[in-house]
Parts: sequence; C-alpha cells; structure tokens
Amino acid sequence: MDIEFPTPPTNLPYDDGEPLETPKHRVTMNVLIRACECYLSQQNRDFYCGGNMFLYYSQAQVKNQDFRGPDFFLVLDVEGENQRERKYWATWEEGGRYPDVIIELMSESTAQVDITTKKSLYEGTFRTKDYLVYDPYDRSSLQGWSLDSSLTYQPLEPSDRGWLWCETLGLWLGTWEGEVQAQSGVWLRFYDTEGNLVLLPEEAERVEREKESQRAEQESQRAEQESQRAQSLEAENDRLRALLQQQGIEFK
Repeated sequence: MDIEFPTPPTNLPYDDGEPLETPKHRVTMNVLIRACECYLSQQNRDFYCGGNMFLYYSQAQVKNQDFRGPDFFLVLDVEGENQRERKYWATWEEGGRYPDVIIELMSESTAQVDITTKKSLYEGTFRTKDYLVYDPYDRSSLQGWSLDSSLTYQPLEPSDRGWLWCETLGLWLGTWEGEVQAQSGVWLRFYDTEGNLVLLPEEAERVEREKESQRAEQESQRAEQESQRAQSLEAENDRLRALLQQQGIEFK
C-alpha cells in the first residue's frame, strides 16, 4: 500500500489528554500488553506491543486530526520497545507496517464505533489480521473477526469455553476470574493452545516461588524420612545387640 507522505510530518501529537473509560479498562489494557510481551519475549520474537497511543496512517488523517489509538495493538517482526522508543506509531516511519492484531475495549459510548467505523478501517485500510472487541464490564461481550483469503473479515467462532482463537498470536483470548493488581474481578486474558493461562511476570514469579517452596518441602520431607529410617535402623541394631549380649554373643 502506497504511503501518502512525500514529506513525512514530524512532531505529531501523541496524547489527547483523555484517559481510558474507567480504571478497569486501563488495567485490562495493561494486562493484555504485559502478558503478550512476556509470552513473545520468551519465544525470542521481534515485536512491538502498545496501547492507547496514536496510530498515524494518512496525511488526511493528520490534517483532520482524526486520531486513532487502539486500546491494544501488536505488530510482529519489527524493532521492539527496547530497541527504539516510540511516542506514537506512524506507518511511514515503520516501513508501511500496520498492526497485525488489534483489541478494542468497548464501553456504552464506544461500542457502536468499535464494531462499525473502526472495524471497517481495520479491515479495509489496515488489513489487520485479527480484530477483537470486549467490554470489561460484560464478560459475554467478546467477539472478533479474522481476515480471510479475500481480505474480508469473517466472524471468529467461540470455543466451548467462549474463547476466541487469535491465529496471529497462536493464543486463545477469553475471560478469567481472579485478582489482578490487587483488584478482584473478571478479566480478559490470553491462553495457550493447551488452555493454560499466559502469566504476567509477577504471576510467573509467584508460581516459581511456589514451586521452589514445594521442592524445598519435598526435600525436607525426604530428609526427615531418611533420618527416621536411620533412627529406626539404629534402634533395631541396639535391640539386636542387647539380645545377643544376653546370649553371650559378641556383636560387632
């Protein structure tokens, strides 16, 4: 796709000063980004994962200040955040690359735009492979689409658990109930092909600590069992020694 910028603009706005709809929207976005970063980093993939930052793709868009900032987006096979800091994503600075995955966190005020205007943009202009939407306050609201061979969005069919398959990531997206950042509730999370939750770094650390604690406990139990066996053997030797001494037999 040809880029419209003969002379790419610079110093573009990157913040409209408007926060996400609610704190739960913000936490949900951060959970998705951090889990995705953790998962792809373990696979040594090159990627950029961002959220709630402006995404520029045309001169008309900049002129009209038609800002677009997906709540979650992923671009594969590009320089990551640790290689190049970005305040916004401008396609003409990224070799014409658009997001491969986009997730919008809906609310009552944005839901209609998310499933119409934005869906058409991501399908027809961005050619984003996987587009999913979810309202953090409605666990039944998850829906998504994937581009078919004709570059047309087709609805994703939910699994028996109500999860949706994100082919680009090779992960399921579904709800999970638990505590995140000291907040209990139902959250949108990633799952691997075996149905295991993709953990956040602190969750992975906690699991590893629990495993280490279990290993230490098992080692302590084995040591205790060895000590008890040694004591039992010594007690049996004492008994046999005393019995032999009674019979006048020297026991060595």
